[in-house]
Amino acid sequence: MRSIVCLLALTLLGACSGHSTQEDAMSGKMRLHYPVTRQGDQVDHYFGQAVADPYRWLEDDRSPETEAWVKAQNAVTQDYLARIPFREAIKSKLAASWNYAKEGAPFREGRYHYFFKNDGLQNQNVLWRHAPGKPAEVFLDPNTLSPDGTTALDQLSFSRDGKRLAYSLSLAGSDWREIHLMDVESKQPLEAPLKDVKFSGISWLGNEGFFYSSYDKPDGSELSAKTDQHKVYFHRLGTVQEDDRLAFGAIPAQKHRYVGASVTEDDRYLLISAANSTSGNRLYVKDLTQDNAPLLTVQGDLDADVSLVDNRGSTLYLQTNRGAPNGRLVTVDASNPGPQHWRGLIPERSQVLSVHSGAGYLFAEYMVDATARVEQFDYEGNKVRNIALPGLGSVSGFNGKRDDPEIYFGFENYALPPTLYRLAPKSGAISLYRASAAPFNPADYVSEQRFYQSKDGTRVPLIISYRKGLKLDGSNPTILYGYGGFDVSLTPSFSVSVANWLDLGGVYAVANLRGGGEYGQAWHLAGTQMNKQNVFDDFIAAAEYLKAQGYTSTDKLAVRGGSNGGLLVGAVMTQRPDLMRVALPAVGVLDMLRYHTFTAGAGWAYDYGTSADSEAMFAYLKGYSPLHNLREGVSYPSTLVTTADHDDRVVPAHSFKFAATLQADNEGPHPQLIRIETNAGHGAGTPVTKLIEQSADLYAFTLYEMGYRQLPLQP
Repeated sequence: MRSIVCLLALTLLGACSGHSTQEDAMSGKMRLHYPVTRQGDQVDHYFGQAVADPYRWLEDDRSPETEAWVKAQNAVTQDYLARIPFREAIKSKLAASWNYAKEGAPFREGRYHYFFKNDGLQNQNVLWRHAPGKPAEVFLDPNTLSPDGTTALDQLSFSRDGKRLAYSLSLAGSDWREIHLMDVESKQPLEAPLKDVKFSGISWLGNEGFFYSSYDKPDGSELSAKTDQHKVYFHRLGTVQEDDRLAFGAIPAQKHRYVGASVTEDDRYLLISAANSTSGNRLYVKDLTQDNAPLLTVQGDLDADVSLVDNRGSTLYLQTNRGAPNGRLVTVDASNPGPQHWRGLIPERSQVLSVHSGAGYLFAEYMVDATARVEQFDYEGNKVRNIALPGLGSVSGFNGKRDDPEIYFGFENYALPPTLYRLAPKSGAISLYRASAAPFNPADYVSEQRFYQSKDGTRVPLIISYRKGLKLDGSNPTILYGYGGFDVSLTPSFSVSVANWLDLGGVYAVANLRGGGEYGQAWHLAGTQMNKQNVFDDFIAAAEYLKAQGYTSTDKLAVRGGSNGGLLVGAVMTQRPDLMRVALPAVGVLDMLRYHTFTAGAGWAYDYGTSADSEAMFAYLKGYSPLHNLREGVSYPSTLVTTADHDDRVVPAHSFKFAATLQADNEGPHPQLIRIETNAGHGAGTPVTKLIEQSADLYAFTLYEMGYRQLPLQP
């Protein structure tokens, strides 16, 4: 039953909530007393239907009442986690295995080569550099910028001559950034940082200044206030931010939620991309060699995606899915760039295409059942060669400056840590540049791809990883992970955290659900708006497949996902609470009726639709919205909701309201907890110390709720 409203003052919230944890002497299970969450009388009306929102007050993320609620919830959760007997052992194991040197591929700027490095447990990666014949030195260390490691380095952009650097910083996980300028030789700041920058690249025009993007600072809470009109500015070195020139977004016809600017490597053209949602964009080009040149339209509608890969003289090389759902590469002259003049260079195939450029060549990456294949082309569209990859997995890199003599790329999968290779593009010779120092032997693990049928018969890929010698007797603790949205493809990647789960004896399975980009635009659209239920059906079918094949059983299954994947977990646990033992929704979009009213959430409407679109769309969203489908009297799985107090991408109110409702309605024996990270955001830039703590808490909670009481895993 729903809890009675607590009428005591905020200062008594702790006493009224009685946040204590007791252990049942018969079962050994801990019993919980949740904080009592005040219920308001807010009711919204959609197309004549009343919808109660009793926890609306939790949307005020900076109020004293919400702050007290967060502290009370964290107290209960941390008390519960602290009593798990092997929590600290898992944390120590994670820290020990995380503590190895990690180094990224080098890149050239001016007279220096730069690379990122982490000695092991540094909270943020450090930017190093070296000149030819000189030893490497630390160039920029974000770990010195905050005592707790929560200031993260985001974008890096060097001036054309490499003598100046513009870099952006994220503070406490926020999407709002500061752009700082540095003299490369002296490492000293050049001027005051630019403030209030959001969803922005940094693109230099020669050495005189750079383009960046931001919104007007919103009224109300910086965390949750809606941001609608994105704009492009040009900052000239030596001037103050207030004098920055507005380059795009000044007139109503140019109002877009997401805009970005980039300058070609030869400083000849400015490209501006403008979008209102996460799919489909307009693209414009301006000839920077001509005074007062007009902004010409490359694509004037939002029906497809198009982006610049490179240019050669006046020829633009564009990647697009216009008329090609799986992608193709086209060329066009910048003086007459409309779609009717596009000429095909690399045609569409049955696999999804992504094109990179560097060292005077084009590299076409194809996705084959969520794994990478790479082919090298010249700028006339002639295939040069296939790039021999070490196996089935994911690649990164294959980009660089036009005159770079070599290209670097990384390869990894769920069992193989990232390994760096050097490619000589002219000869095709590939050599190992740097092997991973991760303390895991890939030969000890198996990562296999399987296919299963979803509810409607659709064939869906599933990659399953585990230690060799696994017995398919249904007894293995298993985490099933998914995302299924926004054209995002889940390709095999290595994670220290996941490797530890495998080493503990767990199975880690990743389903490539509809809504993602693994099979192109059609696969994406099959999981959007009124097709969204397909995503949940695909995930449910993956769980059933794992159980049917003997990898796990209901009591040993956890489901996990973050952001749009948090929505996935929330929807599946409300639709099929009997499916799993543990649910781990992270930074999830859980209130589908109001998501579009926060920050840039309206930009997700391409995938979701909104409750204001139509009565039919409202009804569909309400039909699966996790917050609105929690029911009294239902025994939900053990749930650990995770979010962060500075998440301004998916605001924490989603998780706050979901957890409060889950606790009020819960009549089952399983805990319903929320873990709220402080001084953190949606995930990017999270310091290593917090990553280790989060992973330890998730694994400890999951295993404890599956019935394990000690390590090695024993009931």
